[in-house]
Amino acid sequence: MARRNTTLGIFFMLVFCAFAPVMDASAKATPAEVPVTQILAFRFGIQVLLLYPLVMALSLPSRTTGREVVFHLARAATLTLATYCFFTALRYMPVADAIAIFFVSPFIVTLLGALFLKEPIGWRRSLASLVGFGGALLVIRPSFADLGVVALLPLATALMFAIYMLLTRAMSQRAHPLVLQAHTALAASLMTIPPMLLLDGTGFTYFDPVWPSPYAWMTLIAVGTVATISHVFLTFALRLIPAGTVASLQYFEIVGATIVGFLIFGDFPTPLTFLGIAIIIASGLYNIARESRLSEIPERAAPPPP
Repeated sequence: MARRNTTLGIFFMLVFCAFAPVMDASAKATPAEVPVTQILAFRFGIQVLLLYPLVMALSLPSRTTGREVVFHLARAATLTLATYCFFTALRYMPVADAIAIFFVSPFIVTLLGALFLKEPIGWRRSLASLVGFGGALLVIRPSFADLGVVALLPLATALMFAIYMLLTRAMSQRAHPLVLQAHTALAASLMTIPPMLLLDGTGFTYFDPVWPSPYAWMTLIAVGTVATISHVFLTFALRLIPAGTVASLQYFEIVGATIVGFLIFGDFPTPLTFLGIAIIIASGLYNIARESRLSEIPERAAPPPP
């Protein structure tokens, strides 16, 4: 059973890695006249519209305690800040550049997961994560000298997203992933939509909403829909496998980002990029094999039934 859950958790995480770059590309493709806060409002508002009917149709328990409300608000706040910083960064840099800088997040998740969730992580998986990060740097070699202050935005995203993943890992053991994502989306909507409406007409670049063009409608709907799908899979993954393992597998996202960047924005990978992708894949495959092997140990050690 443990091995099956591990395999399923890995599969869910790989689905997230495939969908997440599409969400980022949709946000980047949204016309510049649409403020970032409006993109966030669509991203979370669509998630509310998609998930709450599903939660009710499946009759999933959705009541929360006062303590859980605090956790939902914390998850929403960290995810909102992470998404805002990242979508803003995408206005100024390619998707793969932003994701390459963002890939300090797996290190943060692994360390915080060991510190606060008491999740064991051996030196082999730590080394594999380090190698994967080195591969990410080969894909896109971010230079703070070239990017300036903008390069700090993906770093801020990395920190906020790491905290979000740890909160998700802790809460996913008590709440159904669909309920968890629905509540978080509702809280995030309440954090983004009211400020946008209050600043309507002020001309403030990142908050003053505009009526989207037909093309913008498509990209905004894509952002919300793809974000909902990807984060539901992420929550299911965090329910089944440790946060450190999820963080290691997250390196596969750079592969999707490179492919999406080439197909949509014409960023052609260099030979060094392909080398970096190969290193990332090798690192991720090692972590998958290592986690699957460890999941078999309890089953082998379990005594036979009477």
